[in-house]
Parts: sequence; C-alpha cells; structure tokens
Amino acid sequence: MKPVLFHPEARLELTEAAHYYAGKSPALAKRFYAEMDSVIAEACARPAMRRMFDPPARRHSGPVFPYAAIYLDQPGEVWIVAVMHFKQRPGYWRERLG
Repeated sequence: MKPVLFHPEARLELTEAAHYYAGKSPALAKRFYAEMDSVIAEACARPAMRRMFDPPARRHSGPVFPYAAIYLDQPGEVWIVAVMHFKQRPGYWRERLG
C-alpha cells in the first residue's frame, strides 16, 4: 500500500465536510470519516484500479456520502488533490496540480 499525501485544500475540504455532518449528528460525522478513510485506503492499496476521472487524476467514492477523493497515483505515494462533493464545479481542483 502506498502512503497518502493530502493537498492542504483537500484536507480542509475533508474537515469542512465532516464539520457539516457533525452539525447534523456526531454519529453522522463519524460515519463520514469512516467512509472517507475506507475510500482513501482503497485508493492507496490499488491506485491504478480506480477509474480515470480527469487525466491524470482518478476518482474514488464510497456508497453513502456524495463525496469523492480525487487523487494522482504518484511513484511513491497517492496524492489526494481534492475531497469533492458530487455537485461541485467540475475541475475546480485542477489549479492545485500546478
């Protein structure tokens, strides 16, 4: 399994989404974090297995929450560039590839 590295804005997106769900229910926020942890672990275990989303990025999501991890499969790590809500503007994260 490759190690994971978060873009600072992706980490912030993950935290903000969890805060949103925590406002509804602490248990819901816990379920959100668990799902995203699983999504990221699966991406790190088999990064090339997930579908190409917007080359060179790939996307992986869980079954419950409307969020996906957008990532690049780097030689030594999986780089999470966004934790994107399904209804966000497509490609907003591309500037992070700089």
